[in-house]
Amino acid sequence: MLQSFDVTARPEQGPPRLAALRAAMAEAGVQGFIVPRADAHQGEYVAAADERLGWLTGFTGSAGFCVVLPEVAGVFVDGRYRTQVRAQVDLRAFTPLDHPETKAGAWIAAQLAEGVVGYDPWLHTPEEIAAIEAALAGRAISLRAVANLVDQVWTDRPAPPCGAAMIHPDALAGETAAAKRARLAEGLRAAGQGAAVITLPDSLCWLLNIRGADVPRNPVLHGFAILHADGRVDLFADPAKFGAEVRAHLGAGVAIHPPGGFVPALGALGGAVRIDRASAPVAVVQALGAAQPVWGDDPCRLPKACKTEAEIAGTRAAHLRDGAAVAGFLAWMEDRAAEVVAGATLTEIDVVRALEGFRVATGALHDLSFETICGAGPNGAIMHYRVTEATNRRILPGDLIVVDSGGQYRDGTTDITRTLVVGTPAPEAAAAFTRVLQGMIAVSRLRWPDKGLAGRDLDAVARYPLWLAGQDYDHGTGHGVGVFLSVHEGPQRLSRISEVALRPGMILSNEPGYYREGAFGIRIENLVVVTRAPEIEGGDARPMLAFETLSWAPIERRLIVPAMLSPGERAWLDAYHAEVAARIGPALDAPARAWLERACAPI
Repeated sequence: MLQSFDVTARPEQGPPRLAALRAAMAEAGVQGFIVPRADAHQGEYVAAADERLGWLTGFTGSAGFCVVLPEVAGVFVDGRYRTQVRAQVDLRAFTPLDHPETKAGAWIAAQLAEGVVGYDPWLHTPEEIAAIEAALAGRAISLRAVANLVDQVWTDRPAPPCGAAMIHPDALAGETAAAKRARLAEGLRAAGQGAAVITLPDSLCWLLNIRGADVPRNPVLHGFAILHADGRVDLFADPAKFGAEVRAHLGAGVAIHPPGGFVPALGALGGAVRIDRASAPVAVVQALGAAQPVWGDDPCRLPKACKTEAEIAGTRAAHLRDGAAVAGFLAWMEDRAAEVVAGATLTEIDVVRALEGFRVATGALHDLSFETICGAGPNGAIMHYRVTEATNRRILPGDLIVVDSGGQYRDGTTDITRTLVVGTPAPEAAAAFTRVLQGMIAVSRLRWPDKGLAGRDLDAVARYPLWLAGQDYDHGTGHGVGVFLSVHEGPQRLSRISEVALRPGMILSNEPGYYREGAFGIRIENLVVVTRAPEIEGGDARPMLAFETLSWAPIERRLIVPAMLSPGERAWLDAYHAEVAARIGPALDAPARAWLERACAPI
């Protein structure tokens, strides 16, 4: 199995660890300490050595932070994790707080009369620290960069990762690393900047056409880089990660240095140096010597988001392969569901193991793209639920099951969610599912003017059917997705807070949902890619954009209330299912193909 079901953190571990951290705070002379989820590279997914937030609190979500003060410890999480955090932390020791509604600076000011709050400058961005300092202005409270106090008390902390780097072929990338370096360097010269600092692992891997093995489920390499305006790159990473073949691939324009050389190299820079205020650590700015930091976007992020034709073609191929695996699993699941209705035993772990087996059987799976989410009944309302041996639930007749999963293939990254039902669903569940489906279809059918519209301009389209029923969901409608890189990729998003204009080649998820705590969860997800929309006869000659669907797998028909669908929604669903049958059917064996024909019949 690629996925384990071990319990990685327990609520009862939190209080003694919190006590040890407070003792370290007292010794360091600070009255507070901030513990983020992020690592020094500001990636969403972190190595075991960087799971400080989970180690301290027991909360294992992929976003959040904790502010520890002498009498209270607040755990800040967004809408995706508000059910999960209450189940994972000791509520006598930790106080869950809604973020971003509750800001760290304002909360600290309300809880602490005076004192110093410490933070590790390698784990926070200038943007984060500036926001907290602004909220504390005029108060007898200050922030201070200190050595990491969690690391001082985490006695069995795992060693840092040292996964081997691998070449990502130019044929799959669609552009050579040398061409990327030259293109980005030209942008630096045009802006009058002598260099740019790159700290995001997926940016570094994209730029150099390499991949790594330093973070579970994400084929990225930990390291830092300085891109110079002449196209040279100084790469700071453990030299042991790079074999002779990878070194030859990188070429003379990329110099590999040990990680310890990064800070001295920053100090030696001069002139204008681009720093991404939202992703580079504070320590990077502090290490600059005579150089003048210039705030600007990571030069790789937007070019990386706009995929080449080769990357899109590879992603299409990966989704066809993955779709066949998912369809085989869904056929298997229908048989198991009938057995459950008849009294057989089936658990969440059984489902996860079966789905993984279908992906492994493709012979092309490199890894999962994230830990499979399989939440049955009330567990489905935990948006990023991870089943463990301790939480593993027996699936019962009437249960809705949210199955959110994906694969890492050398030619593409997949992420797909299907909500299933065992037996007959409750009417209110079927109605909510149909509203979620209507939102997903609305996004799939969208056309919009090519005039800089961002995710915030489109997000409401997915929510409209739910809003009409007084319902909503507390996560964005979609996130960016990489190509054999991170399954969550910025800067593109379908979210009410996203201001990044959508451009052709951007891959995003389309995943509205609905969650009723203690009862059930619903999410339907396909990946889409932004394309130029064809002209409509009789329409204005306005350039417009649209989404091309990439994911191909049947949608649970037993949860659809057909009378709720408009003619246009029915037409889209029938056309989608016809495409699923045509694209995926030839890859299935005869029994699964027969099931697929039934699952994809017109509604």
